[in-house]
Amino acid sequence: MGNVEHLHVDPAASPFPISPAGQKLRVAGLFAGIGGVEVGLDRAGHTTELLCEVWKPAQAVLSERFPDIALEPDIRELYALPSSAEVVTAGFPCTDLSQAGRTAGIRGAQSSLVSHVFRLLDQHSPRWLLLENVRNMLALDKGYAMRYLVDQLEARGYRWAYRLVDSRFAGVPQRRHRVLLLASRTDDPRGPLLAEDAGEPTDKRYRSDAFGFYWTEGLRGLGWATDAVPPLKGGSTVGIPSPPAVWLTEAEPHRALVKPSIEDAEALQGFPRGWTTAAEAQQGSRGARWKLVGNAVTVDVATWLGERLTTRSDYDAGGDIELESGNGWPNAAWGERGRRWKSPASVWPRHAGYTHLTDLMDSTTADALSLRGAMGFFDRLERGNLRPPDDFKTAVKEYIRALGG
Repeated sequence: MGNVEHLHVDPAASPFPISPAGQKLRVAGLFAGIGGVEVGLDRAGHTTELLCEVWKPAQAVLSERFPDIALEPDIRELYALPSSAEVVTAGFPCTDLSQAGRTAGIRGAQSSLVSHVFRLLDQHSPRWLLLENVRNMLALDKGYAMRYLVDQLEARGYRWAYRLVDSRFAGVPQRRHRVLLLASRTDDPRGPLLAEDAGEPTDKRYRSDAFGFYWTEGLRGLGWATDAVPPLKGGSTVGIPSPPAVWLTEAEPHRALVKPSIEDAEALQGFPRGWTTAAEAQQGSRGARWKLVGNAVTVDVATWLGERLTTRSDYDAGGDIELESGNGWPNAAWGERGRRWKSPASVWPRHAGYTHLTDLMDSTTADALSLRGAMGFFDRLERGNLRPPDDFKTAVKEYIRALGG
């Protein structure tokens, strides 16, 4: 790796050039999954030239949905990126970083595969690098994963910025927090990622006719979400689907608790319904589809960032605070060459037009939560120390009675 000339960083003024407005970029997607990032970037006007994905069901989806794009089967055997690629994306495995996973950290067998991204960057210098992963990597192992990522970037002369975002900002009814890390050796990553900020919306954004929750929880958490579902999960390690449940406050007692379908889940992630049918045909079950959708990047979030990459936007860092060594990672930050600043950017870059949950789901055909599932959930609620709304607990009891429990 050659020596890289670093510019002095003044937090009150951008020393970085800014991408020309309206420029369309060429994309290489690593750890592509079912193409959430690439679909979003395509909607923003960019073009995908390479995809890389190892899991067979995901490959089946990519082959069907991106038939003309080169598909590499394993990043460990990918030795070069296309010379034309200006954006490299990598939603690298969250298996070892997620609270729902093994929490082995960035050193784990799956999440450590991100090291191959840096190996490829040693041979190719794209304008932009986009990494995406779960919120938990900011806290797990005292934030070691984020330190590892920015250290690797800075060693290669990259300036970086990251931001935790909630997918609801883009209009989908899913309360999903993910970290977007944008880096460049030539451009200012703060403008696209941090400059636009709408702040927390008011409650008027949401309706009170539906509440999403994890029916498999009850002792330690509910994942409670108003007019939305909690973050979709990839399912269990043995491929059992793990959809959330929805409390329909205006439904008859026997229809008060329902589960979104896999097609609903695809729509909750911004994909067209039926996007992952090829995986079901390849795998022979729907479990693979739930895992693929649960692990995907929300398309609408990627569309927003794709638009931002070619929008001329200065970032005002005058109020940012330099982070001391050893401090925890905030929800948004930026830096280069060992110096890091906390940004006040919220998880709400904008307030896009919102799709209400009961408008997205067909509650009349949604599968009802089973009596066994409802009884087990209520038992955990009774034994746990959570305090859900009283009318919710009453609705669960009435639902169980209506089903004959």
